[in-house]
Amino acid sequence: MARSLLITQIGELVTNAPTGFAALNDAALVIEEDRVVWTGPSARAPAADTVVDAAGQAVLPGFVDSHAHLVFAGERSAEFAARMAGQQYAAGGIRSTVAATRAATDAELRAGLHRLVAEMVRQGTTTFECKSGYGLTVTDEGRSVALAAEVTPEVTYLGAHVVPPEFTGDVAAYVDLVCGRMLDACAPHSRWVDVFCERGAFGADEARAVLTAGRSRGLLPRIHANQLGLGPGVQLAAELGAASADHCTFLSSADLDALASSGTVATLLPGAEFGTRQPYPDARRLLSAGVAVALATDCNPGSSYTSSMPFCIALAVRDMRMTTAEAVWAATAGGARALRRTDVGYLTPGARADLIMLDAPSHAYLAYRPGVPQVRAVWQAGRRVDGR
Repeated sequence: MARSLLITQIGELVTNAPTGFAALNDAALVIEEDRVVWTGPSARAPAADTVVDAAGQAVLPGFVDSHAHLVFAGERSAEFAARMAGQQYAAGGIRSTVAATRAATDAELRAGLHRLVAEMVRQGTTTFECKSGYGLTVTDEGRSVALAAEVTPEVTYLGAHVVPPEFTGDVAAYVDLVCGRMLDACAPHSRWVDVFCERGAFGADEARAVLTAGRSRGLLPRIHANQLGLGPGVQLAAELGAASADHCTFLSSADLDALASSGTVATLLPGAEFGTRQPYPDARRLLSAGVAVALATDCNPGSSYTSSMPFCIALAVRDMRMTTAEAVWAATAGGARALRRTDVGYLTPGARADLIMLDAPSHAYLAYRPGVPQVRAVWQAGRRVDGR
């Protein structure tokens, strides 16, 4: 017989809906095995094998981080300090992480990956995507996606992150490698294919070739687009039916129309703007145009070395003109949509029992008290995983 858990006396239960934020007050929730089976008023809660008293605190879906670079070695704090002193951000800094990652052992990469995953879970992230992109050889990209597949089903092949030094001056030859032998090595471990479509990385034709090759192997497209300036990435994402266009810092009216008409999610990564002193994306403009918005950390050692979705929610509210409800939806249901998942990001009957309890009575505290640890408990697939 399935074991059941009742969480009762919830001050605010964020359930979410496909159309936006939704919540119940003075609520309860019942889990059986790995699924939510009931939500409603505390006074009408059914009996269960185990009872947890939330004592008026808020319960939310676990955060869904749909953009993260977690397999790497080394760190780039000197680069960050230089940017804070006025140096402009450029894509080329990735190459220093590539060198460190190539030199690292599997054990070293695995240890770093597990450290970051543990950080994410402690801060309420229960579903996350993980990219390759710091190996840029057949062997190193292959081991990167294999390691990522040990910790998440949402693995992205990002061989087209930047052109590595050994291919300087011959981008076409590197794209051929990414679309050929490297793809052959990475596709069995991956669900997604991605490309950094920006100046200093890959242009529209190269990005289209990479995403089309990945799609031919059964991988679903997503794209880094319009981070450093206006460019072709967003409209290419819409053209190819990509699940998500990520960054979206600089958008034309045509870009907005393409996103709104295609259903491609705009995944905003405010940690990258914080870490590079670039302008923040205008989330209000996207939302007003009817574009679905997700928030993610972009956790990486160069431009956004944070694993904290609460931090990104606070930035989105303060600097991207999102309401607290919009930001929480974007960090949960929005992230799920960017991963084409319907089982996470919600707390309604049938959803996977991924949830967090805050040390606060309302979701608004995630932005109201920035920088303060507020995740009291984390359940993943119905099992408490925060170690308390």
